[in-house]
Amino acid sequence: MQVTLRPWQKKDRFLLAELANNIKIWNNVRDRLPHPYKMQHAAAFIKYCRKQDPPHVLAIEAEGQLAGCIGLELQDDISRISAELGYWIGEPYWGKGIATEAIKHMLEYTFENFPGLVRLYARVFEYNKASMKVLEKNGFHLEAVQQKSAIKNDKITDEYVWVKFR
Repeated sequence: MQVTLRPWQKKDRFLLAELANNIKIWNNVRDRLPHPYKMQHAAAFIKYCRKQDPPHVLAIEAEGQLAGCIGLELQDDISRISAELGYWIGEPYWGKGIATEAIKHMLEYTFENFPGLVRLYARVFEYNKASMKVLEKNGFHLEAVQQKSAIKNDKITDEYVWVKFR
């Protein structure tokens, strides 16, 4: 399957709102992703992303169709050599290897466009084995298990920290 990354476009808001308004996605991401996810959320998110230079949050396309989102949360101060990687794939595209390919492309893009970054990491809830698997396929290794470090759906959970160095 042809997977590409590209900057967000205003026209993406319709499909973004449709894909992101899914409790199964929300259960695996930070609470700052609204749920329910509405058109105004999509429009505001795309506006935010379009101001980035270079872009650090990109749209994932599979076979020319919007399939998800991938991005970096750039750190600052003494941690400015690090960035947190986050991503989600729309449910219709699950199980097709899209996340694995998207991460591969994001790694290439990141190391080309953000020369000061040395360390990329991803924090994964203990129950999200699929996400851990795609990180491992892309050369990330498990750095730590932060026990009882997060709360999701009113349940305290461990977070697995996966890391990759330049």
